[in-house]
Amino acid sequence: MAVTEALRLPLSVDLSGFIALLQRLRVPCRVSEEAGEQVLRVPAETVEQVRELYQRYPQGDGTVVVEQPAGRGAGFTAALRRSPLTATVLLLTLIAAAITMVGENYDTIRWFSFSDFRIDGQYAYFATLEQTLAEGQWWRLLTPIFVHFGFLHLAMNSMWYWELGRRIEYRQGASTLLGFTLLFGVISNLSQYVFGGPGIFGGLSGVLYGLLGHCWLFQKLSPDEAYRLPPGVVVLMLAWLVICLTGVIEVVSFGALAIANAAHVAGLVAGCITGIAGGWLARRKVEA
Repeated sequence: MAVTEALRLPLSVDLSGFIALLQRLRVPCRVSEEAGEQVLRVPAETVEQVRELYQRYPQGDGTVVVEQPAGRGAGFTAALRRSPLTATVLLLTLIAAAITMVGENYDTIRWFSFSDFRIDGQYAYFATLEQTLAEGQWWRLLTPIFVHFGFLHLAMNSMWYWELGRRIEYRQGASTLLGFTLLFGVISNLSQYVFGGPGIFGGLSGVLYGLLGHCWLFQKLSPDEAYRLPPGVVVLMLAWLVICLTGVIEVVSFGALAIANAAHVAGLVAGCITGIAGGWLARRKVEA
């Protein structure tokens, strides 16, 4: 493996924090003293990334190791402490799953659904959006994100919210993650209602596509290790979105599995917009 000089700094500069950061990111490195200076060498293919990382975090910064898997026991507990809002949203999701019996109890699903409904025989009758808002039930614009239908639906969405949510909480703070969760949740739910019509829908998927779009384009405009997603994740998620849009999933499941496509697309578009805006602002701040 070829190594190349990435940094040449005075001996007075303390590189210990930055070296620890590289080690946590599993970047091989070697420091030597040459001509009264300390020289940091890394694999040739990582030189530019290491230089950029040093510009951002010369003393090291634990937030950029968010993509590293949490260890067991104390490691997982520490991860929970570092991402309290992410954990809180997931806890609320689990509570809602228990209350609704993972989408089986329609009497309690009514509390979370976008619009109230009643079931009469084989038919369901839904309140309109106007009626819902006129009665002051504004919470319904958001609460469908906590409803999941089946353990697989719950597990997949929870896993991705943990993966994406804590990145944003680490990089931009809990208030930003809360704002994005509320924003993407309302936008995706409204879009599903407008384009899909009245019905029972739910899940964090719209929010997840928003978080994905944000991390993806923020990273493109202002590279940041916290938003560097594992290879193939964006392609996989976008491919799944396209497959769902074709309707093949509903055909294969014989109509038993309905996909909230409008929520997914709306969440992704909203996330791409915030990612572009956030990445552009971060880039200007660095260049200033």
